[in-house]
Amino acid sequence: MVDITSADVWKAINSVNFMVVGMVSVRGEARTAGVMHVVDDGRLWFTTNEREFKARHIAADPSVSVTVPIPKRIPFAPWVKVPAATITFSGVAEIVPAAELPGPVHDALVHGLELSDGERGALIGVGVRPTSDFVTFGIGVSTLGMRDTEHARGRASAVPARV
Repeated sequence: MVDITSADVWKAINSVNFMVVGMVSVRGEARTAGVMHVVDDGRLWFTTNEREFKARHIAADPSVSVTVPIPKRIPFAPWVKVPAATITFSGVAEIVPAAELPGPVHDALVHGLELSDGERGALIGVGVRPTSDFVTFGIGVSTLGMRDTEHARGRASAVPARV
């Protein structure tokens, strides 16, 4: 198992802007959605429309799972397909009106969006705070090191670190 710190994981999460959030629908069915995220104060934030399925499901049950894929490549051989490294954790989601997002989060997620007045009023922010350890694969190891699956696994506290 790779020796990895919380700061290493937060840095990796902050290096990308895409994650997959898993939730349970109001009918009790598993669902996932890919979203663009921003890290702020120990939370991963994304925006959506309050009428979207993910907003309705999270409002009904704020328990979520998150997987953050971290692309891996072989230098000088970009045509070779390599699986992404991953960071996975359980969390709890909080829904806030988009206007109440923290300043840097609002700027990063809302800046440049072309929204009608109706869409602007329906835009919400969702902040996910980890509630379990980060479970990693391929973080802190080389691309070739990922071939040793036991060594490529890691676990770190989800305690927020400044990145």
